[in-house]
Amino acid sequence: MHYDFRPRGVCARMIHIDLDDDRQTIEAISFDGGCAGNLSAISKLVRGMSVDQVIGLLEGNTCGRRPTSCADQMTRGLREAQAAEGDVVLESPYTFREMTF
Repeated sequence: MHYDFRPRGVCARMIHIDLDDDRQTIEAISFDGGCAGNLSAISKLVRGMSVDQVIGLLEGNTCGRRPTSCADQMTRGLREAQAAEGDVVLESPYTFREMTF
């Protein structure tokens, strides 16, 4: 099942979550925006892990002075994905021009 989560208070603009059919195991996660190297590494590390295990490890993680982080926001997205009915796909509010640096 696929779920798109729009994080708040972090540099990442969207988190794309793919869970197995029973919504207990992470098949894939990707991020739009944020620290590309770190978020790519997190995506690789959590692939195949249980949702509960990842939430237990990363929930509450902060970034600098922020009260949250991309990893913490990912755990919130994982909780929402587990509770969602069917696939949830959000359109990005950003155009290609806005994402260009």
